[in-house]
Amino acid sequence: MLDIKQIRDNLEPIIKQLNLRNESFDYLRDIVKIDEERRLAIKEVEDLKAKRNETSKKIGEFKRAGNDVSEILQSIEADKASIQELEQTIRDSDKKIETALLNTPNIPHKDIPIGKDENDNKVLRHFGEVPTFDFDPKAHWDLAQELDILDFDRAAKIASSRFVVYKGLGARLERALINFMMNMHVEKHGYTETLLPFIVNKESMIASGQFPKFEDDAFKLVDERNLYLNPTAEVPAINLHRNEILKGEDLPIKYAAFTTAFRQEAGSAGRDTRGIIRLHQFNKVELIKFSKPEDSYPELDKMIEHSENVLKALKLPYRVIELCSGDLGFGMAKTYDIEVYLPAYETYREIGSISNAEDYQARRGNIKFKRDAKSKPEFVHTLNGSGLAVGRTVVAILENYQQKDGTINIPEVLQPYMKTDTIK
Repeated sequence: MLDIKQIRDNLEPIIKQLNLRNESFDYLRDIVKIDEERRLAIKEVEDLKAKRNETSKKIGEFKRAGNDVSEILQSIEADKASIQELEQTIRDSDKKIETALLNTPNIPHKDIPIGKDENDNKVLRHFGEVPTFDFDPKAHWDLAQELDILDFDRAAKIASSRFVVYKGLGARLERALINFMMNMHVEKHGYTETLLPFIVNKESMIASGQFPKFEDDAFKLVDERNLYLNPTAEVPAINLHRNEILKGEDLPIKYAAFTTAFRQEAGSAGRDTRGIIRLHQFNKVELIKFSKPEDSYPELDKMIEHSENVLKALKLPYRVIELCSGDLGFGMAKTYDIEVYLPAYETYREIGSISNAEDYQARRGNIKFKRDAKSKPEFVHTLNGSGLAVGRTVVAILENYQQKDGTINIPEVLQPYMKTDTIK
């Protein structure tokens, strides 16, 4: 969430920067006016309370002198009514400001590319060679069904469309990738392993920036406690330290988390209806960091490297792109996507997204740190990144490692987990 004081002091530059998202944020001018009126009302309440206190002191003096106190009492009652009216105005203003700020995205970083949509994203680098085949490569859904490792029909019978049943070596491949990714991030990259709740409350969704923007994409439980299925490990991981003050010497704090994620995909009707690119339920390994502000962008660079290392070890061709202002996620100041090459699509598709939210989520979740015992608390910077999307990594392996006879070679680093070198 943005800071109203920051908006008040830098209104026009902030509106200009936010408008790079290709939306209008002119309404912030009205919010600043409401905030000004709110602050005036607070000052007036303070003055009226001070006046009422002074007036109350006169009651005893008047009574001791035998004077009539009716006018003083009337004045106190009038001030009380005015105070109540002003306090209601303040509450209404607070609500309007909070609602506006919760629906206002993060300010794009000043150095990101300016653009309208994904077509204006900037390709930074490539890794690996795009595979060439002496046969017509198949899509992962055809390969998987022929090998009997994914079952879409039975998943639809059990649940609905956009679910899948993993079978045999398909299930083992998914599990192998989870273990491989978690082991790499914990043992080589120094993250603390966490196993988080798959269910989160509304406060957690608000703090992480999921609500109110993406409320339509969430699976809400039929439960009076306002609980939701976790849409990404970012949500429970960010909220590990909600309403806490961390020690500066402990930063950066780094977590790696495997969770199953659940999304309604309300805004993706008709997209990726075949295969496992876009499901309602999918597995994901997520990386989370809590950092000092001055360290957050170097930490972001390290996080990108950590996610890339997974694809390098799997020897999958990929590219790294920097998202432009028009394609930037709601709560993020800067984002890099990692896209893996998929032969069936003849293009690169997102497999990981690595972002710096700066203090946006920390403000929503009240997550602070102190540089030392005597220091004033400051908001941390939060970072999150895919390390990686497991199902999409399965897709990449099936399509890039397919053989002419329909079998799938297993990347060397996964063979100890798979106990085989081929899916056949």
